[in-house]
Amino acid sequence: MKIIHKYFTELSEEQQQQFSELKPLYEEWNAKINVISRKDMGDFYERHVLHSLAIAKRITFAKGTEILDVGTGGGFPGIPLAVYFPKCSFTLVDSIGKKIKVVQEVVNALGLKNVITKQIRAEELKGNYDFVVSRAVTQMKDFVPWVRGKFKKQSHNELANGILYLKGGDLTEELVSFERAVVTDISKYFEESFFETKKIVYLSNS
Repeated sequence: MKIIHKYFTELSEEQQQQFSELKPLYEEWNAKINVISRKDMGDFYERHVLHSLAIAKRITFAKGTEILDVGTGGGFPGIPLAVYFPKCSFTLVDSIGKKIKVVQEVVNALGLKNVITKQIRAEELKGNYDFVVSRAVTQMKDFVPWVRGKFKKQSHNELANGILYLKGGDLTEELVSFERAVVTDISKYFEESFFETKKIVYLSNS
């Protein structure tokens, strides 16, 4: 938890409590259903929670913003963001039932009222959102068609509605056909070596 406090000093007592409960919950569930690489559990807060919260350094979502987390896996980045932005609503989707089961159990245990979970493929999901977030589920050329048509037309945030995608490595080739993509190095926000090659890709829907 120290690493969360290092970069997010303004957390309420409830948020601090919720974040502190995350690791024990994932340790308990991961022993039953493997949703996080076991070698990552020692660096859980850095590699999963703080990585997810990089999006909160890129944008402060306005109250009432609706966010879709596609391919949420174990609940990242959706769950940490839902704790951090309690006045926004989050829909976390994954096609794999056992992963969504774990996510729902964590949501219940934390008492998060701003999260809906669904076992569904993104392409089959109905509804429109302000932002789509995700963490390296596939190449951008495959991801963008999954969420096409799922954005609200009106924007009420500092960024126009669109995709905020967590990805690592050299993205030059992957983004060659996305001229409007804006890439932010996460190392701009966090000094740990884990984030040296990690990026946030923002792609406006407008």
